[in-house]
Amino acid sequence: MEPWREIAVSDKSKADVCVMGIGFDGAASVGKGAAQGPEQIRKCSEVLPPVNITGDFFDTLRVFDAGDVPFSLDWEAYYRQVEQEAYDLLKTDSFCIFLGGDHSVTIPLSRAIGRYYKGKKVGVVHFDSHPDLCDEYEGSKWSHACPLRRVVEDVIAPGDLAQVGIRSYEKEEIQYYAEHPELTVIKAYDIFRKGYEAAAEQLVEKFQEYDMVYVTLDIDVLDPAFAPGTGTPEGGGISTRELMYIINALMERTPVRAMDIVEVAPPLDTENQITSWAAVKVIYEVFAKLAK
Repeated sequence: MEPWREIAVSDKSKADVCVMGIGFDGAASVGKGAAQGPEQIRKCSEVLPPVNITGDFFDTLRVFDAGDVPFSLDWEAYYRQVEQEAYDLLKTDSFCIFLGGDHSVTIPLSRAIGRYYKGKKVGVVHFDSHPDLCDEYEGSKWSHACPLRRVVEDVIAPGDLAQVGIRSYEKEEIQYYAEHPELTVIKAYDIFRKGYEAAAEQLVEKFQEYDMVYVTLDIDVLDPAFAPGTGTPEGGGISTRELMYIINALMERTPVRAMDIVEVAPPLDTENQITSWAAVKVIYEVFAKLAK
């Protein structure tokens, strides 16, 4: 079988969805392995039928897989190439899903979004256990601890960002929150206390009138019980079911047009690749909404 099974097409002009991999984990600060994320997610898709968790088939959907952006040791040149190839896929006007890689790949991906949707009201929903708002980490502004800081500098204003599932912080990130109260933060504890439905409603209310919403999903938003195969797992996270519900609400009621899924690290996973399976199941929920 091939990735995406019977919904795969080789002609991107016929695609409803375009997929691109960015197999890069050079900016990861702790556990490596996310460079293998795109390959393992594709392997999982080979055996899954095109159906979501409620039995809705999306076998009429067509998916074009552009493969992975070739890796380069020159980070600046590599990020420019990722940005350009992402921009080229966005120009197809298909829904785009980008498979990381560590979270630093969101930096060039978000720049491509900013270019393609220039002049539009763009919002970003960021699922993560960490804010990723450090200005610099371990001497690098391109660390996987910094991508959302680059996003609010280069692409959107802080008020156009919502962060979901947060439960670990650097001191400067707490200070950034204090300086930017317009930034929406739904902590993992808030979801535990108020419920995932309330979180979904808050996001829908915020973004339903936007022109475009970009979702950046760090798999470590899930509790390590559901996603152990990631570089910086943090206890106290949300469940796969809760994540699926919120993603479905965003897909149904806000203009989500592209997303990335990052920090899936197969070498750090269990023998059964639980984390990669969780990632592809979330992707299939997105596919099912797009097919309606």
